[in-house]
Amino acid sequence: MTFDIRVTGHAKAAVERTLPGLVADLVASGITAGDGSLWGAEAEAEASRRLGWVQAVSVSRPLVPQITALRDEFAARGMTRIVLAGMGGSSLAPEVIAQTAGRPLVILDSTAPGQVLAAIDGDAETGGLAETVLVVSSKSGSTVETDSALRAFEAAWLDVGMDPAEHVVVVTDPGSPLDERSQAAGYRVFHADPTVGGRYSALTAFGLVPTGLAGVDISELLDEAEATLLEVAIDSADNPALVLAAAIAGGDPRRDKLGLVSDGTHIVGLPDWIEQLVAESTGKDGTGILPVVLLPVSPELDTRPADLQILRLVDEAREFHLFEQHEGEILVSGSLGAQLVVWEYATAIIGRLLGVNPFDQPDVESAKVAARGLLDVRPAPTQPAFTERGIEVRVSDPALAARGTIAGVFEELWARVPADGYVSLQAYVDRLDLSQLAGLREMVAADSGRPTTFGWGPRFLHSTGQYHKGGPATGVFVQILDAGEVDLEIPGRPFTFAELIRAQAAGDATVLAQTHGRPVVTLTLIEPQAEVLTLFEAVLED
Repeated sequence: MTFDIRVTGHAKAAVERTLPGLVADLVASGITAGDGSLWGAEAEAEASRRLGWVQAVSVSRPLVPQITALRDEFAARGMTRIVLAGMGGSSLAPEVIAQTAGRPLVILDSTAPGQVLAAIDGDAETGGLAETVLVVSSKSGSTVETDSALRAFEAAWLDVGMDPAEHVVVVTDPGSPLDERSQAAGYRVFHADPTVGGRYSALTAFGLVPTGLAGVDISELLDEAEATLLEVAIDSADNPALVLAAAIAGGDPRRDKLGLVSDGTHIVGLPDWIEQLVAESTGKDGTGILPVVLLPVSPELDTRPADLQILRLVDEAREFHLFEQHEGEILVSGSLGAQLVVWEYATAIIGRLLGVNPFDQPDVESAKVAARGLLDVRPAPTQPAFTERGIEVRVSDPALAARGTIAGVFEELWARVPADGYVSLQAYVDRLDLSQLAGLREMVAADSGRPTTFGWGPRFLHSTGQYHKGGPATGVFVQILDAGEVDLEIPGRPFTFAELIRAQAAGDATVLAQTHGRPVVTLTLIEPQAEVLTLFEAVLED
């Protein structure tokens, strides 16, 4: 088998309870046949036109020689540095594919000005603008982050007398605003399949163009995926996608948080892709499965919350030794291509088990609208509740700041986490410059005693952002912003990158707090490098 799964304890009981019904209802073969009625009458219209991903392997085969030829053409001209500007499904799958293959691919999925500047400038090892190919990926063709990145790169090339048309490759749906603009500019355009949603697009042009140009053997990836297609299409108790979906969402009571642990797998970064796929597909109508990306030594593996299902990504699920403390876990292994196929099928099946449409994202647009409104009006910044050691503290409820210390704010916030709740850390900063912030997740998980997620803003808005607003109302939220002096103009726009990322953070906070009643704390680091330590100390003080 190209994909293997092992379940014990609670997970095994969930499979035994749910799997026979999935087999009897012909769910696997129905998905393969494009049956949109599997998710109910309300979802049928949307689902019926979003199942093109089941045919992605065969549809994508003709792209391989085109991408390979273009890669060779660029290489002959000394252009070997590939930068991908994309958000959500347009960047997360390529990131996993390239990292697993060990091929360099610069991911630009941020509006943090320092991160944008680093992508434009390059470095001595990989090259600068002259050696750079920019892949611009946007299904809708109107993604503000991607459009802004393209504008910045175009200006940089023009400033040094280079033609952007020699460097830009576009992946988008036919007829999108980006498609029309790119055709007029003379850019190379790969049209994506409009029947495939962004988060299910790993094996389409969105996943293959940037990684193929970066040197990944995308033909081998498609071979791996193809070898799994028969397994996931049959209505059988051996179908790994059915087993996986049943293990995750078939329990009674259901564990609505999924702890993802990379534990010896050769695949790099897969939990981040799974997080987006599962959270955005299932987090709606007040329900959902919340993925929580963990380390093998994360606090949650010691505390074992009753609502957290642990899933380990290993190299050999059947040979992995299950110690007593691993009872009840899900273990999965397989090639990268197999993982992509099985998880897409399983996520769609989880949507059926939850009674939600896994192909829409009804709450994603609200934060975008709020951000656009802030950019249009440009209100004066709200005054902080207090400032401690260079960190400005703003809160959605004044009672959170009653103690006047960051440690006190954290203690008040953790007290508001329900017994089945979670903490969401959101860092709207340059993740290259402040990568150490990710370590805050482990400390907060230990301090709060609840499953804790960590997301880089604004990229998580295209991922878990849907779950935060559409899923269970059990989360509390901590935003971390950077008030540094670095900024960059966005040509043709009346706002800068720094203004954009701050509006995105403020817009999401507004929707979370005012529309959905979620507690939100916003911490602005005036001098980020110095104050990260202050933030860590505040968690320890609590």
